[in-house]
Amino acid sequence: MTEVASQSAMNKARVPLEYRDYCANLLIKLNKCRGETFYLPWKCENERHSYEKCEYDDFKRRVQEKEAKANE
Repeated sequence: MTEVASQSAMNKARVPLEYRDYCANLLIKLNKCRGETFYLPWKCENERHSYEKCEYDDFKRRVQEKEAKANE
């Protein structure tokens, strides 16, 4: 999986609390790219895809954990 962003890195990048999760390191890279390219929609596609895939995979993992607990 990916490395987890540190608390100080998230503070420095001004990541809102609700986005400080397992994929925050990818969000920091995405927001940096967006800032450098003036939020042009065709820029930063790879960063956006990586972030969205990470969020989706994290969601699937949490659903599996919840189902496993419910089946115990």
